[in-house]
This record gives sequence, C-alpha cells and structure tokens, in this order.
Amino acid sequence: MKLHTISINNLKRRKAKMAFLTIGLMVGIATIVTLVTLTRSMSNDIERKMDEFGANILITPQSNGLSMNYGGINLGGVTFDQREIKEADLDKVRKIKNNKNISSISPKVLGGVKVGTHDVLLVGVDFAAELKMKQWWQIFGSEPKADHEVLLGSDASNTLNATSGDNIEIKGEKFKVAGVLNQTGSQDDSLVFMALPKAQKVLGKEGKITMAEVAALCSGCPISDMVNQIAELLPDSKVSAIQQVVAGRLKALDQFKRFSYAMASVVVFIGSLIVFVTMMGSVNERTTEIGVFRAIGFRKSHIMRIILLEAALVSLLAGVLGYAAGMGGAKLALPFMAETKNAHLVWDTTIAFGSIALALLLGILASLYPALHASKMDPTEALRAL
Repeated sequence: MKLHTISINNLKRRKAKMAFLTIGLMVGIATIVTLVTLTRSMSNDIERKMDEFGANILITPQSNGLSMNYGGINLGGVTFDQREIKEADLDKVRKIKNNKNISSISPKVLGGVKVGTHDVLLVGVDFAAELKMKQWWQIFGSEPKADHEVLLGSDASNTLNATSGDNIEIKGEKFKVAGVLNQTGSQDDSLVFMALPKAQKVLGKEGKITMAEVAALCSGCPISDMVNQIAELLPDSKVSAIQQVVAGRLKALDQFKRFSYAMASVVVFIGSLIVFVTMMGSVNERTTEIGVFRAIGFRKSHIMRIILLEAALVSLLAGVLGYAAGMGGAKLALPFMAETKNAHLVWDTTIAFGSIALALLLGILASLYPALHASKMDPTEALRAL
C-alpha cells in the first residue's frame, strides 16, 4: 500500500470534516482573490478617472524675468524675451517615448478683449479636450459647437449680464452664448471660452498658443520622465509638473491598496487557524490508526508525509475553488464599487497561480505541527486501544 493511497482513502472516509476544511480554506482564498482583484480593477478605474480630472503637466512659453526694487521698495517684475509656442509643435508631444501615457492635451490661447464696456479675458480652447479634462464642469445650456458660439464663466455671465441664448459682441463680431458654467470657485468663473481657431483669429495669434495642459496617466511612468521627454522636444517652452496633483493621486491609490492588503492578511491568518485546528483534531481522532501504522513499521517521516499529503490535496482543491469563487465575487461586486459603469475586471494569471500556491503554503505550514505531533505518537498507545 502506497502512502498517497492511504491519504486519499482517509479523505474519502472523513468526507464531512475534509469538506469543512476545504470550505473554510476556500472562503479565505476566495476573499483574498476578491479583494486583490477588486483592488486592481478599481485602482485602474480610479487612475483612469483621476487622470481625466485635470492636468498634471503644464507647457508654457520660455521667458526671462527680472524682479525690480528700489530702496527696498518692490517695483514689480519685468518679463522680456518671451517666446511663443506654435500649435504645430504640440504634435511632437505625441511622439515622446511614453506617449501611451498621455490621456489628453488641451492647448489654450489667451488674450484680453472688450465686451461692451467691460474688459474680459478670452480663452480659446479645444472644447473636446477641455471637457474631457474638466469633467467637473456643469454647463447651463450646451457646449459651443460652432465658431460663433462662446461659453461664459459664472462671474463673466454676471458681469456681462448675458446668459444662455443671448448675443455678445467681440471686436465687431456677434457671438451667441451657448452655455454658462456653474460656479467652480476657480479662475474659470471669470473667463470667456471660445473655439481655439476662432479665438486665435480674433486675437491675431493664428497658429500660436499661450499654454497647453497635458493630462498624463501617472501610473505607467514617472511624471518627471515625461516632463524631461517633452522638454527635450520643445526647447523653447517651459515644461513643469503639477506635483501636488500627482502626489495626491498616487497617495489615494496607495492608501486604497494598503487597506485591501491589510484585510487580506487578516483573512490569511484566520484561514491558517482553521487548517491548524481541523488538522490537529483529525490527528487526535486517529491516534489508534497512526499507532497501528507505527507498530507495523511505518517511520515517522511516513506518518508526516501522509498527513501533509492530505493537507496538500485539500489545499489544492480549496485553492482552485477559491480562485473561481473569488473571481465570481469580484465580477458581481465590481459594478457596485467602481467609479464608473464601464470598469473592467482584471484577469491576471499571477493571481490564479498565486492563490493556488498560497492555499498550498497555508495548508502545509498549518499542518506541520499536527504532522509532527502524529509522527511522535507511541505505537504502544494503539495496542492499549485495541
């Protein structure tokens, strides 16, 4: 009779207890798989969502400045040798080494204009890119779709006494107010937004932009690397990272992952206890059987191998079933927990093999002491029991 035959027969004979052990370990593995898979899936969803909420790289013209003071009195600063950014140069940004990490680029042209008796700041933008980058905008009315349509900030709307559907005149041309921004609490409230090509023509800056905002996916590569790559291609521009935004996003993701991993550690500990208690109870119930094996010549190593093989078989089954149950649970829970409805479940073979390996490791480690205890049993105990 071979050792693995004894292990398999014992599992068949004690079906209820082994089923309890399998279910207990399976629940632990399933919980870990669910937590890890949800963490990864939600992290990807959160990253994608946060990367769309605003820029984290700013491209501005290169310029030289001089701070002036006289007798300790600050007279302000003077900017000179200010260079301009050509709109065509932004195509180079798409060709950097980490171009796949670029979510969107929003070019802008700025200039002061007079509307009636009021001086306002006109901003030409690519509305498709701008609205993708600033998804917190709430527009009363609709977004501009034609060249002669504008979008007003809330303060600009009050200053100009214009609302959605009204007409305003800029440099002799009439423009329809397509919509008004809900108050954002930022400089956007006092601006007048116009389609980029038309604004460039109104301001006399055809083919030129004042600045550009870049929304970069901060998980794929360091932002500093992307800043350096863009700066190399645009030597006449100043490229800087908005470090506070990047750090805040990464910190939020890190905290979310730490919480999930902490919960997984607790579940691993509980699963180990279940295996230990069940296997220890099984060994104590089999005192007579183990004593007989020792009496007929089985070595201590043989007894340990029988117990550990039983634990390995149960753990292997629990690992496979736990992975399947965990992925099923993650698939059901993701739509309720994700930021967006189109969040995708992450299928990773590393998690599959890792969950099975973890189940085997937990089962074997938790069964080492029961197996060692069984191997040290005195064969005379079996004779007394008989």
